[in-house]
Amino acid sequence: MTELPPPISAEIANAIRNVPDFPKPGIQFKDITPLLADPRLFAGSIELLIDGLKPGMVDAVVGIDARGFIFASAAALRLGAGFVPIRKKGKLPFTTHEQDYALEYGHGTVAVHTDALKPGSRVLLIDDLLATGGTAAAAAALVRRLGAEILRISFLIELKFLHGREKLKGYPIDSIVAY
Repeated sequence: MTELPPPISAEIANAIRNVPDFPKPGIQFKDITPLLADPRLFAGSIELLIDGLKPGMVDAVVGIDARGFIFASAAALRLGAGFVPIRKKGKLPFTTHEQDYALEYGHGTVAVHTDALKPGSRVLLIDDLLATGGTAAAAAALVRRLGAEILRISFLIELKFLHGREKLKGYPIDSIVAY
């Protein structure tokens, strides 16, 4: 793993743009597109999301629809692991397991292919944002249903005031930027 200077997490935080009232009034959307446009910060975010993990330690990196795919697929390549998408209901073409969840501004259902992970697979679960924890908890439930072991759940951003970690008790959790 490439050693990164400690201030990179501050640079990553500064690159995240706040967009008020999106997708609805009262929500402060965290726009990661400026971060993604900077190759050094994007690479740095991947390194921080996989910190402490080396190729061979993880069998699959699971990413949550949709922005989690960006980070999870890059992390999977870096770790020499497979990438598994957890998608919104109706987006996967094969037989799926589904899990309902509540999030900060509505409800949803996520799904994973029934053959996406082998029992005993070692998994790193990644998403861009931990808010209320509902989506991540649903994704973790799907990974467990497939018999895989979650080594860690990593987030680019954590909104601590929404207490999402409470829905993820028992899992090691890392986040790069916390608000």
